[in-house]
Amino acid sequence: MSSEHWCELCRSSAPPYAVNFSFILDQVKLDDSEVINFLLQTEIIPLCLRIMETGSELSKTVATFIVQKILLDEMGLNYICATAERFYAVSTVLSNMVAVLVEQPSVRLLKHIVRCYLRLSENIRAREALRQCLPDSLRDQSFSNALKDDVTVKRWLSQLLQNIESASPQSQQNP
Repeated sequence: MSSEHWCELCRSSAPPYAVNFSFILDQVKLDDSEVINFLLQTEIIPLCLRIMETGSELSKTVATFIVQKILLDEMGLNYICATAERFYAVSTVLSNMVAVLVEQPSVRLLKHIVRCYLRLSENIRAREALRQCLPDSLRDQSFSNALKDDVTVKRWLSQLLQNIESASPQSQQNP
């Protein structure tokens, strides 16, 4: 679906916060930069962040997946890392979610959180900031038992830690 058609659909329906979340989920699954570009012009990121903080586990997982898909697009990563305010809004919510997962592990949700952090670590300025604000529970073995059977997430977490450890403070700026 083109972004023009989607935009028209959004204008003709309920306010943005009432747009069917599963429709947005289906759109981000397409890996279409036009969709991501359109989403960046809406309030989808703040909406997702609110849901990630207060929703049910399923809602948090869907919202985190949407943020992950936005981050996986180069335009989305650049948008979130363009200002310290956006970066810290996303990283603070992710950090708060990790803190909850230490007490109530959900591998499904942790998978998307780790992937978000890994993608953020691919941005030079965000990587430097993550050296300071990545939750300790992702650095130590807090999730080793929960992840014992998930090779992919363990690999992502290992790569995230490698990316952050290889950051050079002298050559990079804060987001």
